[in-house]
Amino acid sequence: MHVDLIQAVTSALLESGLPASRLELEITETAFIADKVRALHVLRQIKALGVSIAIDDFGTGYSSLDTLNSFPFDKIKIDKSFLLESETSHQARAIIRAVLALGRSLEVPVLAEGLESEEQLRLLRSEGCDEAQGYLWGRPVRLPLPDDKPGQESEAA
Repeated sequence: MHVDLIQAVTSALLESGLPASRLELEITETAFIADKVRALHVLRQIKALGVSIAIDDFGTGYSSLDTLNSFPFDKIKIDKSFLLESETSHQARAIIRAVLALGRSLEVPVLAEGLESEEQLRLLRSEGCDEAQGYLWGRPVRLPLPDDKPGQESEAA
């Protein structure tokens, strides 16, 4: 909802030299609550730049199928809470299955967040999930910024 979001994205692409097709912005559905029409207008402009848009934390908060119907998202990200509960909750597994089926039906890739165990990985593979992220494969690392001096860690990851 920031008034300068499109300009900020455009400037970041120009300054970094990153092709727009390599940038994926994640948006939660809470961003739609205040002004859905404006939010969709801004997202369409950003998508027109060639930037991918993912709906993040899907299945929590104000999740609505209308949101998926209103905007052609490039990816659906299943909230990590479902994967964390998947080993003990039939309902969590059913929701994961349903979101994956929804993604296949809409022809939108689905990424599962919060992968932490081999059991969770087996579940995702058995349900046909092709993308996941989480500590099972690696923890976030601190990368040096161009302004950093040798041996100095940056504060941004």
